[in-house]
Amino acid sequence: MNLRYYLLLAFLLSVFAMMPDNNPFFSELNTPQQTFPFDQLKNEHYEPAFLKGMELHNVEVDAIVNNTAPADFKNTIEALEQSGELLNTVSQVFFALESAESNDEMMEISQRMSPLLSEHSNNISLNEKLFERVQAVYNKRDSLHLNLEESKLLQDTYDGFVLRGANLNPEDKEKFRKLSSELSLVSLTYGQNILKETNLFEMQLTEKKQLAGLPEDVVAAAAMEAKEKGKSGWIFTLSYPSYLPFMKYSEVRELREQLYKAYNSRCAHGGEYDNRENMRRIAALRIEIAQLLGYHNYADYVLTRRMAEDTGKVFHLLDQLCDAYKPTAQQEVKEVQDYVLASEGKSIKLMPWDWSFYSEKLKKSKYDLNDELLRPYFELSKVKQGVFDLATSLYGITFQRNEKIPVYHPDVEAYDVLDKDGTFLAVLYTDFHPRKGKQNGAWMTSYRDQYRKNGVEVRPHVTIVMNFTKPTADKPSLITFDEFQTLLHEFGHALHGMFASGTYASLSGTSVYRDFVELPSQLMENFSTEKEYLDRFAQHYQTGEKIPAEYIQRIKDAAHYNVAYGCLRQLSFGYLDMAWHMLDKPYEGDVIDFERKATEKVKLLPDVDGTMFGSSFSHVFAGGYAAGYYSYKWAEVLDADAFSLFKSKGIFDRGTAEAFRREILSKGGVEHPMTIYKRFKGEEPTIKALLRRDNILK
Repeated sequence: MNLRYYLLLAFLLSVFAMMPDNNPFFSELNTPQQTFPFDQLKNEHYEPAFLKGMELHNVEVDAIVNNTAPADFKNTIEALEQSGELLNTVSQVFFALESAESNDEMMEISQRMSPLLSEHSNNISLNEKLFERVQAVYNKRDSLHLNLEESKLLQDTYDGFVLRGANLNPEDKEKFRKLSSELSLVSLTYGQNILKETNLFEMQLTEKKQLAGLPEDVVAAAAMEAKEKGKSGWIFTLSYPSYLPFMKYSEVRELREQLYKAYNSRCAHGGEYDNRENMRRIAALRIEIAQLLGYHNYADYVLTRRMAEDTGKVFHLLDQLCDAYKPTAQQEVKEVQDYVLASEGKSIKLMPWDWSFYSEKLKKSKYDLNDELLRPYFELSKVKQGVFDLATSLYGITFQRNEKIPVYHPDVEAYDVLDKDGTFLAVLYTDFHPRKGKQNGAWMTSYRDQYRKNGVEVRPHVTIVMNFTKPTADKPSLITFDEFQTLLHEFGHALHGMFASGTYASLSGTSVYRDFVELPSQLMENFSTEKEYLDRFAQHYQTGEKIPAEYIQRIKDAAHYNVAYGCLRQLSFGYLDMAWHMLDKPYEGDVIDFERKATEKVKLLPDVDGTMFGSSFSHVFAGGYAAGYYSYKWAEVLDADAFSLFKSKGIFDRGTAEAFRREILSKGGVEHPMTIYKRFKGEEPTIKALLRRDNILK
């Protein structure tokens, strides 16, 4: 054990013991559905709760270790699974809010707690006596007559210890501690740098001519941003609702270039938030950890617990898709380049900051379709209800707004989710608009997972977080079609969490292999182009007119537009991720050059000096997708294949939906993903359904 860790923990506990006892983490929950009392939460509550949580967890682990009874499943494996309840609660609340409602003080708390949490985790996984008991149960597993869930929990617990160094000698265990602690801290810093640098940038425009081409809603949002900051004119930022429409519609090429370079050089141009050295260090630490545990590289280490299983299968998928889509992607780029020449009457070299602008213009000329044409039919409140109603049609569940549930920001709404028989299923929080302290992007997470303990069913509390265009003084929030698909995507994750029906939290809901977790989310996106579904809710926010049938047909026709370009863009992220994590020794060279070489195979547009993606690639360097970004394409193969069954039976077919809920959404990580997928579909998936959907295979 690390003496310094215990001395620091003891000192901090003594300090916080003298603080007033009004911490909501320590109080009995008197809220609807035992939701967390966010209205009582203050930054000062986190550290005492983290420290108390670690202290109580240590007591519970010591009780398991010192149990004089022979190790068995219940007193060792199940007891360990059910330990650390307070620490789990604090961690889920803190890290969810650090992404959705962060501030400088929370970032400082995170920096202080990260080494302690890493050390605490290591103290458990490297506890020799604890592992002896786990191993003792594992060695007699064949004679224990365990059910499916129990067997999987035992296997995962044993594997988890081994993969975190339990079989290492004492010297290597200490090395593992140091490496994992440093990795945790550097990854945290990497992620915080992105948020800080994103928030730091603003492009203030003061002349109306600089707004040429921008839709009225985008201009209004930029004016509101300036007003909120006490400035004149219009302010554009690097948040998605500001950045993306500017790149798509601004007719001022120099400003598009400026914004593009700012976005794509985040944390890669010097200064205190530069992430390039952090990238090298994170990759180097992962190499050391993997090799310490007997693996050639970090990808080999990660893929032991993935559906793909090894790097060969990952590259087989990436290369197979590259070969299938690249010819079409090259033709798509040529078509846009030809359009530039025809429309501008002069040769302009197509640069990355031109792509969104000219491809959007070409799309409009081909299909008479653009975001602004569709936006009036996608008022956020109606879209949200449309998404809820889809779940009702498929699964019979309903959503009831509960204003008595405390929330952490006025933008957030909370819902009681009821099952088809009226019983309580879950709590769903929705958080839709960008703000300072909120990371870009969209995600689903939970404040409480589903599990059963002592015969009591604990239902999940799930949240979906977006960054959709805010309402203005004279217009409601009108979202783009892409944002609508994003909402369906994250709602699919939410369904996976809400339908969880297991005994153990670590096997429940979205606790599945990383390359399987995107299936429920990506399957939901398929409904976005179905007329039968859109007719239900897509209405003009002013007239109430249903979205015209011809618009829906244009959406379907345009669904194939630049689909190959989009595929290669995703593949570039997958190749870059794998390149970093197949290294077998630290990389000391230029990270931009490394990125160029790793993605050369799928490059379609010219490189831009000083720009890169890796320095803000939070999924991989600060999240859980290291050696796993390929999983989006892996799951896309699955979702296209799975939705083909819905299409053949009728997209609202209750029988198909119930089978998907029973075999996929409710199972969690109890069985291998391919086993439950084949039980749902009747056969293994192939890429043919995806190629047909994308019109690559005619």
